[in-house]
Parts: sequence; structure tokens; C-alpha cells
Amino acid sequence: MKLNTIRRASLALLAAALMATGAASAADAGSAPEVRALHVLNRLAYGPRPGDVERVAQMGVQRWIDQQLHPETIPLPADLDARLAALDTVNRSAGASLAEFLELRRDVRMDDEGAKQRRRETQMRVARQAAEARLLRAVESPRQLEEVMVDFWYNHFNVFAGKGIARALVTSYERDAIRPYALGSFRALLGATAKHPAMLFYLDNVVSSAPRPDAKGKARGLNENYARELMELHTLGADGGYTQRDVTELARMLTGWTFDQKRLARTGETFRFDAGRHDAGAKTWLGRAIAPAGQQEGEFALDVLAMHPATARHVSRELAQYFVSDEPPPSLVDRMAATWQASQGDIRAVLAMLFASREFMDAGSVGAKFKTPYQYVVSALRASGVQVANVGPLVNTMNQLGMPLYGCQTPDGYKNTQDAWLNPDALTRRIAFASALAGGRLPLATVPADAPAGPLDPARLQATLAGSISPRTLGIVQRNPDNLRAAMLLGSPDFMQR
Repeated sequence: MKLNTIRRASLALLAAALMATGAASAADAGSAPEVRALHVLNRLAYGPRPGDVERVAQMGVQRWIDQQLHPETIPLPADLDARLAALDTVNRSAGASLAEFLELRRDVRMDDEGAKQRRRETQMRVARQAAEARLLRAVESPRQLEEVMVDFWYNHFNVFAGKGIARALVTSYERDAIRPYALGSFRALLGATAKHPAMLFYLDNVVSSAPRPDAKGKARGLNENYARELMELHTLGADGGYTQRDVTELARMLTGWTFDQKRLARTGETFRFDAGRHDAGAKTWLGRAIAPAGQQEGEFALDVLAMHPATARHVSRELAQYFVSDEPPPSLVDRMAATWQASQGDIRAVLAMLFASREFMDAGSVGAKFKTPYQYVVSALRASGVQVANVGPLVNTMNQLGMPLYGCQTPDGYKNTQDAWLNPDALTRRIAFASALAGGRLPLATVPADAPAGPLDPARLQATLAGSISPRTLGIVQRNPDNLRAAMLLGSPDFMQR
């Protein structure tokens, strides 16, 4: 297969699509059941698998949405359940993971022979299994909205896996602090992330304390990192009406929210309130007088932040930006924020209102979002119907596309807008991935990676993508040889939109 041929054709298609906004074919089809089915599969899911468009259209889009909003009612396939259960590092506790990490680090420091190699191998195994669990669920789970929301919330409450002991904790963080609350109470989600050792370590609240002259190590004073990001990113937003003094006062309220590495590794204790580190003085925060109350000061702050009107608007806008358009309609955000307030921050209620809105189903929103690298790779796997046993090539592709799993170093997480991801180098890399996947050159079928998966059937792929590929693109694809068509479909601008 000639990559240059595919690249030239795909870039030409992209230029044409950008001029036409990339969604003409779907918009022209109006409200046909198949178009609506494809739209929700591209937004609430990571795109269709073979047969999905017809299945969702037949069962009814609204019924499918209602089902996705209640993932606990959707059984996981037995083979997926078995594969996830076999990932031992994914299923063990935060304490057990940290204990192994600390033991290997101690062996390295003691110049134990072979310790560095054992540490590298262990870290690679942990990272590989974390990626396998995430990608297997995203590609194969019928609970697609749950997987979309796990990714959304992990990104919202981002923790970088490359920082120190965080690499041993992010698997537990996603499993214990994100996944159980992805469609539940925002206050519960906020509290779970605030108390998880991965977040406490990543944003340094683990070492924050009232100033103490006799303190040892790093716990010598106030650290404002978590308090700042808690208000700016996790809740109120940068324009949420708070001041630098509010950041400082919140940091004081959260002193003593910590964990002890040795206790976590030995007993599994993931959070503890250390009264000796807490600033017990009176505080004034967001115009409120805060009387000394120990841990309850932080709990009260989370209560206030979870239900603050600025939080309702900030997070609603992020959700609308993810599910509707890069610049979501203010009227939609207003209605979502009102639902947030009325439901006491019930994520499921806010999403139900969003998915029922005219803005979400409007023809202008169909195909209006540019896929992130993660969405692109997962949707390509789903559309192809390829069985994935080896996720290594997918992890490598996302690294090359600038979106490594658990790899965003800054607390604001990865962007989900077109401006962040649409550039010539990224498109070239996407087209190279499309060519390799379509040509069957990615060793996805076996572990170790010693056998390619085989080329894709372009007719089957085209049928799966249905109305998401414009007539103009289909015409260009059909004028090319069979061995180029599947790659051109996956490398087309139509497929890069959702």
C-alpha cells in the first residue's frame, strides 16, 4: 500500500471538508433514524462497531440513550470480563501497588544487582496493563457512555502518571475515585478525587501544613497547588469570582488532608486527616467566616464548591463543549447549569437534559467535533471490528499523536477542541496509522507482537460508517484501488470528525 498516495488524497479531502464544515452529508439527511443513531454513537460512544447503527436505529435512539445513562443495567460480555479480571496489576489495591513500587525503589537505592532492570520491567508491565484495561473497555464495552465519562472525568481531574509514586497510584485513582462516580453525584466524585493519594501527591497537598518551625522534611508550610486547581479547574473555573486570598484560605482549610506512604503500603490506608498539620486558625473564604473545625473545614469547602453556581456553569460548559461543539450555545449551558442546581449536582440528570436538548440533536452539531487522538484511535478500532490482543501499537500511536494515556503533565488535562489537534504533522501521523490498520500491518492480534491482524474489508468498513462519510469522499474513495479504500476511509476528514 502506498502511504504517499493515501496521504495526498486524504489531505485533499481534508481541505475540501474544512471549507464545507465537514458535516454536509449527515446534515442533509435530516432526522433519519440512521443519522440520529450514528450521531449518538459518535458522541455518547466511541463511534459505531459493525452493525451498531442499524441496531440503535431499530431499538430507538432515546431508548439507547436511556440505557447508556444506566450502565449498571448493561451486562459486560463474558470474554471482556475475563480479560479484565486477568490483569492483576489493574485489580490490586493502591496499597499493594505502592508497596511494590517502594520496594523496588529501595532496592535500586541500595544498588541491588538487577534492581533497575526489575523496576523498568515492573513499571512497563503496570503501564501496559493500565492501557490494556482502558482500551479494551473503550473498544469493546457496550457501556460506551460510561467509558466516555471515565475519560472525561479523568481528564477533568487529571493526574500525571509520570510524577514519582503517582505511576503506582493512577490505576487505583481511575478505578476507585473516577469510575464509580462517573454518572453519579458530582459532590461524591469531587470528594473521592480530593482524598485519593494520587491527587494528594500530584498536587502536593500531601505536604501542605500550617507553618511549624519544628517540622521535618517537606511538610514545613502551606502549599496552595491543590487549592488553586480545585477552584480554577475542578469547580468554579478561572472566572469563578474568587481571589488569591480565597486560594490561600482554602489551602489553609485543606491542611492536614494527607496520607502516609508507609501506612498506605502496609495497611491500605489511602487518606488520613493529620490534625497536627492542620491550620486551626479562623479563616475567611469566599466571603464566609470559617470557624475552626478540623477536617470538616475541607468537607464544607467541597460542599460549597460542588453546588456553587459558578461550578454548575463551568462544568456544564465543559460537558457541552465535549458533546455538542467547541463553542457551545450559552442558552444550552444555562439550562444545564439550572438542571445541575435543581438536581444537587446529579451528573446523570445534567447529561439527560443535554442529550434531550435541541442543540445536541441539531443538524448543525452533527460531525462538528474534531476527534482527539484517543477518540480517533478507539473509533478506528471499533469501526474496523478488529479483535485487539496487543495494545502496544495503539499506545505507541497515541504517544506519537501527542496524547499518551495518563500522560498529560499539567493539571488542566488534554483539550478536546479542534484547535488543539488539527495540524499537518498530526494529520500525517493519523493517516500513517490508518494505512497500517487498514493494511493489516499492525500486530494487534497476538501477544507477543509477531503477527499482523490482516487487511480490512473496505466494503464492510464503509457499511459500518454509513452516513458519516460524505458522497464526495465516497466518490473519491471509489475511484481508487481496493487495497487503498479502507485506509482512505479511516484517513478521511469525514472520519476524523464526530
